[in-house]
Amino acid sequence: MHEIKMNRKKDKGFESPRKSVIGFVELTIFPTVVNLNRIKLNSKQCRIYRVRVNDLEAPFIYNDPTLEVCHHESKQRNLNYFSSAYTAAVSAVDPDAGHGELVIKVPSELWKQGDEMNVLKVYIEFSLDQPKGGLHFVVPDVEGSMAERGAHVFSFGYQNSTRFWFPCVDSYSELCTWKLEFTVDASMVAVSCGDLVETVYTHDMRKKTFHYVLPIPTAASNISLSVGPFEILVDPYMHEVTHFCLPQLLPLLKHSMSYLHEIFEFYEEILTCRYPYSCFKTVFVDEAYVQVSSYASMSIFSTNLLHSAMIIDQTPLTRQCLAQALAQQFFGCFISRMSWADEWVLKGISGYIYGLYLKKTFGVNQYRHWIKEELDKMVEYELKMGGVLLHPTFGGGKDKDNPTPHLHFSIKHPHTLSWKYYKMFQCKAHLVMRLIENRISMEFMLQVFNKLLSLASTASSQKYQSHMWSQMLVSTHSFLKSISNVSGKDIGPLIKQWVDQSAVVKFFGSFAFNRKRNVLELEIRQDYTSSGTQKYVGPIKVTVQELDGSFNHTLQIEENSLKHDIPCHSKSRRNKKKKIPLMNGEEVDMDLSAMDADSPLLWIRIDPDMSILRKVEFEQADFMWQYQLRYERDVVAQEESILALEKFPTPASRLALTDILEQDQCFYKVRQGACFCLAKIANSMMSTWTGPPAMKSLFTRMFCCKSCPNIVKTNNFISFQSYFLQKTMPVAMAQLRDIQNLCPKDVLNFILDLIKYNDNRKNKFSDNYYRAELIDALTNSLTPAISISNEVRTVDNLNGDVRLILEEITRSLNMEKLLPSYRNTITVSCLRAIRMLQKNGHIPSDPSLFKSYAEYGHFVDVRVAALEAVVDYTRVDRSSVELQWLLNMVQNDPAHYIRHKILSMLGKNPPFTKAAESPLCNEALVDQLWKLMNSGTSHDWRLRCDAVNLYYTLFGLTRPSCLPLPELGLVLNLKEKKAVLNPTIKPEQGPDTTQMTGNTMGVHIPVMGFTSSEDEIDMESPHDSQAFIHHHLNILERPSTPGQHPAKHPAVIILVHNWAVLSLPVTPLPSFSKESTSSSKHSGDHHHHHHHHEHKKKKKKKHKHKHKHKHESKDKERDSHTFSNSPASGRSVRSPSMSD
Repeated sequence: MHEIKMNRKKDKGFESPRKSVIGFVELTIFPTVVNLNRIKLNSKQCRIYRVRVNDLEAPFIYNDPTLEVCHHESKQRNLNYFSSAYTAAVSAVDPDAGHGELVIKVPSELWKQGDEMNVLKVYIEFSLDQPKGGLHFVVPDVEGSMAERGAHVFSFGYQNSTRFWFPCVDSYSELCTWKLEFTVDASMVAVSCGDLVETVYTHDMRKKTFHYVLPIPTAASNISLSVGPFEILVDPYMHEVTHFCLPQLLPLLKHSMSYLHEIFEFYEEILTCRYPYSCFKTVFVDEAYVQVSSYASMSIFSTNLLHSAMIIDQTPLTRQCLAQALAQQFFGCFISRMSWADEWVLKGISGYIYGLYLKKTFGVNQYRHWIKEELDKMVEYELKMGGVLLHPTFGGGKDKDNPTPHLHFSIKHPHTLSWKYYKMFQCKAHLVMRLIENRISMEFMLQVFNKLLSLASTASSQKYQSHMWSQMLVSTHSFLKSISNVSGKDIGPLIKQWVDQSAVVKFFGSFAFNRKRNVLELEIRQDYTSSGTQKYVGPIKVTVQELDGSFNHTLQIEENSLKHDIPCHSKSRRNKKKKIPLMNGEEVDMDLSAMDADSPLLWIRIDPDMSILRKVEFEQADFMWQYQLRYERDVVAQEESILALEKFPTPASRLALTDILEQDQCFYKVRQGACFCLAKIANSMMSTWTGPPAMKSLFTRMFCCKSCPNIVKTNNFISFQSYFLQKTMPVAMAQLRDIQNLCPKDVLNFILDLIKYNDNRKNKFSDNYYRAELIDALTNSLTPAISISNEVRTVDNLNGDVRLILEEITRSLNMEKLLPSYRNTITVSCLRAIRMLQKNGHIPSDPSLFKSYAEYGHFVDVRVAALEAVVDYTRVDRSSVELQWLLNMVQNDPAHYIRHKILSMLGKNPPFTKAAESPLCNEALVDQLWKLMNSGTSHDWRLRCDAVNLYYTLFGLTRPSCLPLPELGLVLNLKEKKAVLNPTIKPEQGPDTTQMTGNTMGVHIPVMGFTSSEDEIDMESPHDSQAFIHHHLNILERPSTPGQHPAKHPAVIILVHNWAVLSLPVTPLPSFSKESTSSSKHSGDHHHHHHHHEHKKKKKKKHKHKHKHKHESKDKERDSHTFSNSPASGRSVRSPSMSD
């Protein structure tokens, strides 16, 4: 395998209306092995015209097993089978293992050059016509030239997807320097990685060529491109930073980017290291694949992140996206990874320094709230799915082969992961970095990052020497070594617990106070048996707030100890009216009448710093939660107590929550949470509630006119805290219910008045989010309609309140068409409201409105909201028409994000599940989804994984229940690597009948052609076409390694390398132990076996086969670049000796 490439020249001609690209790639290869006679590259969907090596024509073979994972004639429909085949297909072209879709044979005249280690230059001409993945063309359907229409194109993809738009070694660990040239229409700008050296016009002045040079060694996967009629803004604070946006968005770009230089300064300061590239470019594109994608020296963002100075809610989100992108420039683009197993280090570090930025910019409260949010999300996912493994290790023993048997996908490659899993993986990675920081201190943490960066930047300036550049790749091992060198601490146990194994910890706590001994008896139990949990042994911090102050205790959790005794301090405070000292040194007066007279305890917290990945359920009295809410200064504690108080609907809880709502210095997210908790408590206390509805008097006091309390003041959002409160309160109030379980009349009128008297004329901020939330409040106030038997629902006989709501929604929706709000927030809320009216039976259920709003051309948020309603309608009404409409959109919609959203929404809110019978579940649907997953989504890794997820949600891992029984009583269970009598016929397991050879993954091609006479090759078996075989029979003229004899059995050579031999438990199997070692890391296996089967008797459902182990091919010691078979592709035939 070629180890290194340099100076990639790329030339691209863009023709916009045709959506096609013509280009060539030149790679410079330094052979590191003698007799380099095969070069394997990655390339998907590119049409390759010719390949030259050092000006000699070179023959090549192109085979992409991921196009169709299982052969289309295969009758298999179970997900286990698909997952193994898909993993095998991805492994077969995995660049990290030295494989690729494109195999070039080096002309024999150049073989000798390998001895002198001369440079090989590989030159490939290719084209791309209407690519389905990798490059996305956005061509708005309006009048005018391409530039006037704002047509643009950008590269996208999930993980290493550069192979979709040019041939390369698509691995994060193969670095090289780059020269990139793009020829585009004169009205367009091409933005790519590196420094723009020059732009040259063609003779006719109709086109121009952009020349980029990237001298820093970079992996192909971090190269990107964007072409469009962009408006260009040079950052006023940092001239090496340039921003690009679509026409007419320049004012928004100026505002949104005015802050970027502060993010640069922050990272450079904490890492004590300059930004690694000589320039940075931000490009904002429409129909983006994800909100942020980072590439070497440039990032591509969604244009929907841009906003004006009037927008409040989007501002922090956009800044967070910029901060994430910049963190990934340091760790992810500049420093790349050795292998997929080391991905967690990069994601962890970039997420961790992004968290430090959040802490500095948005404050400690926001940071702690974010950590709690991320932790809760991840814990919930692990408990549901059974665990996220950060550092998967493979090989070595049976159990290691699949370290995550609880998942329905393999985690061996990023391309087989579900999208949600990958998001949780990133989340867990930065949380674990925070745990490491807790262990070794932030100072050491930043020293480690600085060390990694400075080693990498030293290496990046060296001329090509392969061993130097490896300093730019981080591995788990090198990272941990760096930590122990810098800090001198051993973090082995921590890594073992959170990185090398999946699962989280589940604690249950309760306590009793022993008055005689003046001790707190704390009991901490664990659940480590349910899915996604593990046993924790080690230190845990407990904070106890007493009358004398706040005390931290560190307890050791051992194997079986549950009870811990913690000594308490005096009770003397009670009588003398002294202030009570809090954690942060504040001293406050408290009303102690609520507390237990015997004990000095105010409240107790387990693991307050979230230094274990855990879920804690702690039991303490209601007054303790109320004290904790009022006086604990940590937002996480306040959020926990709000959650707990839902279970204690008492006047005291009501008072505590109301006090929090009135406290201006309390964190706004805590106050938002308190609104919803108060509404829940009010509903539980319905019969005993006194005074006006919850929060109404408070809202009136804060936001309404003194003289006329039902009219709201003109909007003034200068104070963001009160803005967020003003937005949230009506939404929470709308959840109130009276004795009849309806929304109280005065609450509804109050909300309608807020809408009616809303006046934003004097406000410097937009009120679009506020108005959208008022519509959400109307939605929340809806309750199911009381149906009178067989009465037809029309708008005329609507209940009066509902009619008012419907009129309001209709008016807003029509206003939106004339004066659209920012991001169409109001339309989104109206669509949700209409779906709720339908679900509650006020208006007839009908998806047509949503389908029209979901059409291509509407703003993406509107489309998603409309699609969500259609997905919901499909489930409630069991509508096969709508399901077909959705699946059709998944296949044909121009926007990749929308396709992804439809599948993930169907997964979240499935039309049926494997547990329940449903008329929607039929053979046609199974085939359709199988086809989508098998071959319909080969151009987008993420979409394929979404399809797998949906298939799993609907049908589970085994054969879908709605299918008829298969003909033959033999099924391959690939998870167990066994051939089994069809479980639907007889649940017996056969013996282990498949043997694995070599280091190729999984069990391959499970169906064999049975041939009737001994020496004929079955041409009908699904792996190959006749012509291809004959062609290959004719070209085996000379051996692939000089000095060996031509192969004796051409037939054997052609046949696929690894058989999974099927046999019923009748015949014993020849054992293949000899071949389980493989001669080189890059090779597949070099043993070719062919089994001929003789049919002795033909009976239905019983075949006895004898296997004769005919030929063992002579060329065991073949060169290390033998063609490893692509296991999953049913079509390809690999011949180990290939010549032109």
